[in-house]
Amino acid sequence: MSYLVLARKWRPKRFAELVGQEHVVRALTNALETGRVHHAFLFTGTRGVGKTTIARIFAKSLNCERGTGADPCGECETCKAIDAGRYIDLLEIDAASNTGVDNVRELIENAQYMPSRGKYKVYLIDEVHMLSKPAFNALLKTLEEPPGHVKFLFATTDPEKLLVTVLSRCLQFNLKRLDEAQIRGQIVKILAAEGIEADDDAVAQLARAADGSLRDGLSLLDQAIAYSGSGAGGGRLDGAAVAAMLGTVDRSRVQALLAALADADGTRLMEEAAQLAEFSPDWASILDAFAQALHRIQVKQLVPAVDVGSDAIDVEGLAAQLRPELVQLWYQMALSGRRDLGYAPSPRSGFEMTLLRMLAFRPDAAAQLSAPRSSPSQAPAPESSRQARTDAAARARAALADTLPMNARQPQAPAIESPAQPAPEPVPLPPTPVQAQTIAPMPAPLSEPAAVAPVRASVGSSLLVTDSEHWLELVAGCGLRGAAKVLAENAAFVAHSDGVLRLSLAPEQEVLQSASLVLQLCDAIGRQLGGEVKIRFETGQPRGETANARNARERDARQAGAESGFVADPGIQRLVQQFGAQVVPDSVRPLDAN
Repeated sequence: MSYLVLARKWRPKRFAELVGQEHVVRALTNALETGRVHHAFLFTGTRGVGKTTIARIFAKSLNCERGTGADPCGECETCKAIDAGRYIDLLEIDAASNTGVDNVRELIENAQYMPSRGKYKVYLIDEVHMLSKPAFNALLKTLEEPPGHVKFLFATTDPEKLLVTVLSRCLQFNLKRLDEAQIRGQIVKILAAEGIEADDDAVAQLARAADGSLRDGLSLLDQAIAYSGSGAGGGRLDGAAVAAMLGTVDRSRVQALLAALADADGTRLMEEAAQLAEFSPDWASILDAFAQALHRIQVKQLVPAVDVGSDAIDVEGLAAQLRPELVQLWYQMALSGRRDLGYAPSPRSGFEMTLLRMLAFRPDAAAQLSAPRSSPSQAPAPESSRQARTDAAARARAALADTLPMNARQPQAPAIESPAQPAPEPVPLPPTPVQAQTIAPMPAPLSEPAAVAPVRASVGSSLLVTDSEHWLELVAGCGLRGAAKVLAENAAFVAHSDGVLRLSLAPEQEVLQSASLVLQLCDAIGRQLGGEVKIRFETGQPRGETANARNARERDARQAGAESGFVADPGIQRLVQQFGAQVVPDSVRPLDAN
């Protein structure tokens, strides 16, 4: 007894039975109802989404004995013959095996003759992109001006390979990939009609493995029924049998891996990987499932209103336990680990190294690197808050040191305590471990001049600017912004006497000497000195150092310190000696660089 596979048995015979291609059905229905039927149609899309099925229904609509329309009867001889694949006026051609120009010339010659039975002679050319260029050229004239009784229906999975001259002569319809819900609904419908019981998990696995193709989903369903012995009075189609057939793992296994990672339990993590190895799974598919679970967790964290479904993965619990940044990092590691499986000594070792890489970036270290902010009502006293931030920074540095190789850690200079020093300012938190391996070490800060008030000689009601250092101090604290600040930073001290402050300015900076900017500078310096100040500019190269020049000098010194510290690092020296690595010029930056 012959058996008809589900993909053929349940192939749609009417537009109303199609799944997920409403935009195409609507256009074709309107064309058939109004009689505005083009002579050439191109259906594109991935495999198993209904390209040839739509073409056959369209051919049946054109030739139905009860009249042309969007709803063929399905009962006349023409409809039955088309469904059975034996209608003489529907010529289905596989372009993959008929690529030559001779095949196309034969088609063109036959197109001149009237149809034998129906109203139209329909040419359905599947995988039309496989035709050779000479074959396309031979078809172009007929395709542009075919006889009135001929319709061309083309189907392809690769429309980019078609000539533009062909595309311009066709109405093109792009068929969509079906989502899991659409495939799952069709599988449930078919199982009910076939009288086969199935678990929801089994149906979900089949819909997911179909990867957007309903035909692939029904082929997998046929395979699952045969594997589990379901149907014809057989047993129930369960998730375990489908998972074993597909070579996938139960979602509870992925949940166990995620829970072990979230708890930073390396022993449990490796035990779970060992248990997975007993089933000889497809390690790439496990990483796929891992990435899918992380995607759902991230959606739950950032867009909680979106329904992410419910299964063996504890999405809500993991979303609350893990930091969003960590989920993003693990997701990228899962993708890169799947890509690198082929380079690993074995797929299992590559899978385990991916998990261990995730374990290295465990949640507790990530939490220390970014402490949560307290609410205003719970804010500690200023001194205790400052100390808490200092302690948090120290813990973050310790956590960062744990994640770096021994030879990459920088020695810490002993802290020098002084009872007269005020409490330290909050220390910026270090970068994440990923950044720490690529940023240059921070050089020792340059020594700053002692904070001693400059000597100021009294003249009338104002104070004198004593020297260049005093002038640079005033510029730093004057609070100017914009162009006025640029003027102050590019001016050098000359002298201050008789109430007149003399400054020198380079010739290229003379454009800054507008009345309004000079007035702003006079007001700012006068407020600091406690009296009125008159400013006179002298043209020529500045005699003393300007604030701008000092900033540039200190910046260059920090850059030189960063480069020397980077080159002197033992880890960098080892890379240069063993692997011939080279430091790219100007690629090293101090940690405090903008």
